[in-house]
Amino acid sequence: MSAERRKDIVRRSYRAFNEQDRGEIERLLAPDFTFTSPLDDAIDRAAYFERCWPNSEYIREHVIERIFVEGDAAFVTYSATTHEGLQFRNTEYMTFAGDQIASVDVYFGASYQDGAFKKQGA
Repeated sequence: MSAERRKDIVRRSYRAFNEQDRGEIERLLAPDFTFTSPLDDAIDRAAYFERCWPNSEYIREHVIERIFVEGDAAFVTYSATTHEGLQFRNTEYMTFAGDQIASVDVYFGASYQDGAFKKQGA
């Protein structure tokens, strides 16, 4: 699969999250999908939909800054804004199985509110 096709899948996944389009994200995630973050250790697809998907209600938008694709993997850096105006920037490492996302590893960045640093969890 081409790098451009992988980038399209990445973009579609963030668009589905922003639009709370669960049907689309279900089509994009592989049956054995796993999700890892500083808060989650390789949770499966069902746990992702239970624990992480509800966050789509709080995010107003993702702005993809860059996507690097190599083979069956991609690094994505994005900034996101919540409906309350909190802004943060993360990087995610995605792997692919065919035309679906097989795994996501999230690396959290700093958060800001009204241009000022805001300690996470505060």
